[in-house]
Amino acid sequence: MNNKQWIRVTAMQNIPLREGRSVNVAGREIAIFNLGDRVLAIDGRCPHKGGPLAEGIVTGSTVVCPLHAWKISLETGSISKPNENPACVATYRTRIESGIVLIEVPEASQEMEERPLSCGEQNRACLGDSPSPVL
Repeated sequence: MNNKQWIRVTAMQNIPLREGRSVNVAGREIAIFNLGDRVLAIDGRCPHKGGPLAEGIVTGSTVVCPLHAWKISLETGSISKPNENPACVATYRTRIESGIVLIEVPEASQEMEERPLSCGEQNRACLGDSPSPVL
């Protein structure tokens, strides 16, 4: 069963351009990034040593972990540096409604506690008042 819900998180103006902010949504730490033309969201901790990804440096559509410089795709959650490591982080779909950022997360359940989200979900948001298309 694929029960998901959209959670209102913050006003778009609270996430500066090309920066990240950390939020707790449905018991998960999620890092939200404003790329100007879209907002992307990934798990908030680096899979290497738990670095706070919202505090990383955004370059293009990637973030560099502030602890050990792992480079993580904000679109897919995959790790591009170091390239020998198959680790990744989960991504979350986002949308903007009336200037408010929303994130799609699974509804709380026992299954979610036992099995984390998979990596590589698409999570794109367009700036505007209508929901992003389902990809």
